[in-house]
Amino acid sequence: MSAAVAVVVNPVKVADADALKRYVAARTESAGLGEPLWLETTVSDPGQGMVAEALRAGVGLVLVCGGDGTVAACAGALAGSEVAMAVIPVGTGNLFARNLDLPLDPSDALEVAFGDGRRSIDVLEAGDHRFVVMAGIGFDAALIRDTDEGLKAKIGWLAYVGGLIRALRGSPHAQFSVSIDGGRIMKRRAVGVLVGNVGDVQGGMTVLTEAQADDGLLDVIILAPRTMRYWPLLVWQLLRRRAHEGEHAEVLRGESVQITVDRDLPVEYDGDLDGEAAELTVQVRAGALRLCVPADRPG
Repeated sequence: MSAAVAVVVNPVKVADADALKRYVAARTESAGLGEPLWLETTVSDPGQGMVAEALRAGVGLVLVCGGDGTVAACAGALAGSEVAMAVIPVGTGNLFARNLDLPLDPSDALEVAFGDGRRSIDVLEAGDHRFVVMAGIGFDAALIRDTDEGLKAKIGWLAYVGGLIRALRGSPHAQFSVSIDGGRIMKRRAVGVLVGNVGDVQGGMTVLTEAQADDGLLDVIILAPRTMRYWPLLVWQLLRRRAHEGEHAEVLRGESVQITVDRDLPVEYDGDLDGEAAELTVQVRAGALRLCVPADRPG
């Protein structure tokens, strides 16, 4: 089956899938693109298999309707291809869309999808994982683990406040070894390390002020408040976009990073937990993804 457009949908996130399907079909028909290929994600496959099917069908555009997990899965599967990806953000956080200044309203996002704006952005790779926002080992992943999913569905990112308190109590310091681009190994007592393609996290807080999705670099922040009482100072530095100025955080940049820890810690990729590990190695695939953006901001 050949098609020009595929729609990868997380059915859990889309309130009215039938209405979305009718709207997209009308848009593709009016553009002379024929009937779109409609593909729904599953619990066992958040998007990679659907993108593979779309690529076999010869599509030139994949619309991704879901949250950051669905976006990451589809972006990773599309990396290295010439097929463009458009994001229809219907998740709780929608961090990818927010960081890239993409429309959060689905109807506006669909206008961008069928527009002419394109931008090549980086994809980060860690073993079998590909992601486009951030990965974390230690505190950040514990925050996600300790946040109530039911509450998050009801009140959005504010649910992370409770998770933050629990994660603070349950994230003791560990011995981290960090190497950028295969260089000198830096040993730090820290509670966690974040590796980002972009800089903003939940609540609009910027943790990586220099991060750009298309600079061919990844950004790393080592979170190392000496004790619990230094957390408010670290948060204040983050809010002021000056994490690099204090002694409680350290920011690094490069094309790859290797992180090892003296014990297993929780790990997350773009907001999805992935068990525990004592190592995280990440590298950049520069410009690997073609992204639909507003026409006045092509790249």
